[in-house]
Amino acid sequence: MRGVDIKARDGAALVANLFVPDTPGPLPGVIFITSWAFPNIEYLLQAKEFTEAGYVVLLYTPRGFYGSGGTIDMGGPKDIGDVSDVIDWLLANTPTDPARIGVGGISYGAGLSLLGAAFDARIRAVASMSGWADLPSAMLGNQTRHVRGGLLALTAALTGRPSPEMQEMLRHFFDNTDIPAVIAFTEARSPARYLDRINTNRPAIFMANAYDDRVFAPNPIADFFTELRGPKRLELRPGGHGTAETPGLLGQPEDLWRNVHRWFDHFLRGMNTGITTEEPVQIQPRNQRGYEAYPSWRAMATGSAQYYLGEVQRPSDEGALVTRAWTDWRFSIVTGVDTVASEVFMGEAQPVSIAAVNRTNAGVWQSDVLEGALRLRGAAHLHVTIAPGTSASTTVIAYLYDTDKLGMGRLVTHIPFTIPDAVAGQAYPVDTDFFVTAYDVPEGHRLTLVVDTVDPLYVDMENRSTELTFLSPPVDPSYVSLPLR
Repeated sequence: MRGVDIKARDGAALVANLFVPDTPGPLPGVIFITSWAFPNIEYLLQAKEFTEAGYVVLLYTPRGFYGSGGTIDMGGPKDIGDVSDVIDWLLANTPTDPARIGVGGISYGAGLSLLGAAFDARIRAVASMSGWADLPSAMLGNQTRHVRGGLLALTAALTGRPSPEMQEMLRHFFDNTDIPAVIAFTEARSPARYLDRINTNRPAIFMANAYDDRVFAPNPIADFFTELRGPKRLELRPGGHGTAETPGLLGQPEDLWRNVHRWFDHFLRGMNTGITTEEPVQIQPRNQRGYEAYPSWRAMATGSAQYYLGEVQRPSDEGALVTRAWTDWRFSIVTGVDTVASEVFMGEAQPVSIAAVNRTNAGVWQSDVLEGALRLRGAAHLHVTIAPGTSASTTVIAYLYDTDKLGMGRLVTHIPFTIPDAVAGQAYPVDTDFFVTAYDVPEGHRLTLVVDTVDPLYVDMENRSTELTFLSPPVDPSYVSLPLR
């Protein structure tokens, strides 16, 4: 290994570590781009393994972080240009085969890898781990500002030099001003925006994400993956942002990095690793050890069930989530109290006493005891009508729980949504998908829906003590629809 400085087209020097095997070329080359606020020692152990397998390996720190010059571009045109400049340097200074180049990374490095593949056809294989496809949804999904999107500012200030444009965007984000400008900034940094370019270049794209990634939720990843036209593979596992990748970074054997090696070996070394004979969608359901394989994302769910909120007369096989009867098809809660939270640690949700949830400050619906397991696969859907008691932006967080015989619930999935500039007393129908999951609710348990207005993961919350009314009229009943296997 030796440290090198790579000069970008604007003169900024990117710090990197280079590994070259002691074998004659030309050789396949792989570039790993570090995560947000991480130095380029992040991939040292993986670089050693790839070098021993015959790859030229280069690890570089994106501009603006640590010793790399320039300012943080957050996936903008300078970052995209840097990927190509690094490839130019690699071809000019190492025995790398120009027809066998791969790029990969975790989180920030994952997004930059996908963006680079859209603008540089020399990239033949990509490994995107815990990355993003649609940046606006990560920071402002369902018109709700996500706290962890805002943490970009703190970590960037501690480890790098944010660009003036990024600082302006984050100021608008935190102040909740000129949100269209924030959306425009983030859309320009979304691989999904350049899907046509990626499909024209047809790199082989490997993607891995986690159900409980609170930075980059998997829903946009699944949509992006579905539209890819080249060789592709999607892996989803339990866990949070970057947790599945960590054991491999520390030298411990695990499936994700083993499959990254198989992916690059197949497409860059021409080896028959068997990975392309496997189904392209591989998921590990939560609370399980094994994997399920599917030919496509949409093939995961083969049926559905609707659970209605309130005493709505529907066919018995569609179920009902009922708390009690309301003659006027409505009930209200007082906002401003954090009754439950959406945090999950390493893919394991902490049990919550559903009985202890204060019904004054949260809505709770619960199914009958399940006569058979519910195998959720994909994104559940919520349809509900809400009437805020105050004319103001109103945020609601909906949670689905697996509730056992003792009344303890484990979080299955959740979703926040915001009604901006709501008018007091006006009814607002809301349709939204929950975050993607793969979860089996066992026979004998109950499915529970909790609706709240405060969660520490989200900035936009109605903190005043005001009434929030939920309606489920017979002509337009509220419901949860579940994708089932």
